[in-house]
Amino acid sequence: MLSFCHRTVLRTGWTAALSVLALACFNTLLAQAPNISVVASGLLNPRGLKFGPDGHLYVAEGGTGGSLATIGTCEQVEPPVGPYTGGFTARISRINVSNGARATVVDGLPSSQTSPALGSAVSGVADVAFVGQTLYALLAGAGCSHGLFDTTNGVIRVDPGGSWTLIADLSAFQRAHPVANPEPGDFEPDGTWYSMLATRGNLYAVEPNHGELVEVSPATGAIKRVVDFSASQGHIVPTALALHGNFYVGNLNTFPIEVGSSKILKINPSGALRVDATGLTTVLGLAFDSRDRMYVLESSVAAGFPAPGNGAVVRVNANGSVEAIATGLTVPTGMTIGPDGNLYVSNIGYGAPPGAGQIARILIAD
Repeated sequence: MLSFCHRTVLRTGWTAALSVLALACFNTLLAQAPNISVVASGLLNPRGLKFGPDGHLYVAEGGTGGSLATIGTCEQVEPPVGPYTGGFTARISRINVSNGARATVVDGLPSSQTSPALGSAVSGVADVAFVGQTLYALLAGAGCSHGLFDTTNGVIRVDPGGSWTLIADLSAFQRAHPVANPEPGDFEPDGTWYSMLATRGNLYAVEPNHGELVEVSPATGAIKRVVDFSASQGHIVPTALALHGNFYVGNLNTFPIEVGSSKILKINPSGALRVDATGLTTVLGLAFDSRDRMYVLESSVAAGFPAPGNGAVVRVNANGSVEAIATGLTVPTGMTIGPDGNLYVSNIGYGAPPGAGQIARILIAD
């Protein structure tokens, strides 16, 4: 799953530990955290999430991978990350956060998994966003290099009745427009797209493995690069994307985890970037509240490799200080702020059995 689960995780065995401990660990910690509650469960590797115009929460799910393979027919991801296998098990769910009821919006979407040597970590639908009343999704588990013939990573429009249409081929874009400094030892031909948002009628998506932010026109499917992070930042693995006047991007960084090595970059409309916050760890989510306060989702804050119960949400204050808002999360993968002013987090987002994924609500104290 993405470059943050790539080759350095091979030696750890953390995926097996999560399969056994994730639910028990989180539920134990939850009982000790009065500001965290589970609002939905039974999800399949949940990732990015957004509230829709109907007030419901829409969740991108990675799915469960599959056994289809493309070895010998196209460029593969190098071992130990690859070769990938895949299937059509990813989906998007709609959740009523008042009662936890889940409904499938669309399923049968591409889902892929790394080699067993790297824990068979799953990618599928990475994120969702709305332009007006229309739902769009970002595919990260597709492409021949991910074990699936005749598929491509890209942006899809979800049509009424659960059908969908590819509007932008991001796999083809990355092949035709390589970044300045791709990481040769950790390269995904089809990319590993992670976050997406909508603003001013366009969609913006960030890709961690190559390292770029792009603009996608829902009307025409045209793709334009906004920032090539590799050119100035190297292989920092940009993941989280938020908009607050300017774009803000957080990075995961490479493994093993070095505590405090992640940062938040601020990007102005012309594409110029500067460092806005430092001292963070394994950033996978960003959000701003109505008081202009920044919240950062850290997937695992202990040195080494991801482990159950080490995820956290912190608030970055105006003076640059960092304040813990919630701790004890288990490999969280995405975050959004709700119409109620609280945070919603995709928890147990990878490395656990199918159906272990949850949506957690985090109450924000004034």
